[in-house]
Amino acid sequence: MKIRIGYELIYDCPQPTPMILTLNVHYTRISDLLVPDHMIAAPPVPVTAYRDSFGNWCSRIVAPKGLLRLSADALVHDTGQPDVAVPRARRIPVQNLPDETLQFLLGSRYCETDRLSETAWQLFENAPEGWGRVQAICDFVHRHIVFGYEHARSTKTALEVYQERAGVCRDYAHLAITFCRCMNIPARYCTGYLGDMGLPPPYPEMDFAGWFEAYLDGHWHTFDPRNNVPRIGRILIARGRDAADVAISNTFGPNTLRGFKVRAEEVGEAPVR
Repeated sequence: MKIRIGYELIYDCPQPTPMILTLNVHYTRISDLLVPDHMIAAPPVPVTAYRDSFGNWCSRIVAPKGLLRLSADALVHDTGQPDVAVPRARRIPVQNLPDETLQFLLGSRYCETDRLSETAWQLFENAPEGWGRVQAICDFVHRHIVFGYEHARSTKTALEVYQERAGVCRDYAHLAITFCRCMNIPARYCTGYLGDMGLPPPYPEMDFAGWFEAYLDGHWHTFDPRNNVPRIGRILIARGRDAADVAISNTFGPNTLRGFKVRAEEVGEAPVR
């Protein structure tokens, strides 16, 4: 299938403001781009790019005083297949894990493993090892949290999500990631596009989505406690320890986000330019 993706972000800055933006499709999906996801700035500004420590593509700009519109309109080829499930995938003992996975066992900004470890063992010690344990965590988080944008808060941590029992997709992911790490399973946060392909209407307003990957049997596997069913058309933008590592924008000065639109929809042909 072909999926049209894109965004429109409008910032209002009272002064020239440096920004770091993480908006490009992840390098692992570059070969699937039929129309590139070039970021267009209006008014035009110089853009430089780099890869962060997690391999994500980031852009640097200095937003001018006043309104700045950032947008992209791209086309991606996708298999149209749902997320892959591997129920027999096993947990790898910590001493045998690859070095690069170890950071995803540790606590991070939004994932307080030290404060949720006892709870995690009480809840999941008797769950099946490996895939079954991660799925048990997803099942619990899916039931435990009430979804609602009115519950969104940029400072909310996994412990607060557990206590308040309400949040948005990033909160589901943070709590599940924390429980996985507490159970000695490496887990990393993911953000990207996730449209409503394969689902019946009505469709909610689009936003960037958050999910996570768990390391089992030598591979990273996708889990989504918010939806908790395999989904079609998931397009990765960035990975990190938690949402702090993959923010769509980091701004170094005062600003107001005046407009925010995200698109991810199946199409039969390339978007008209």
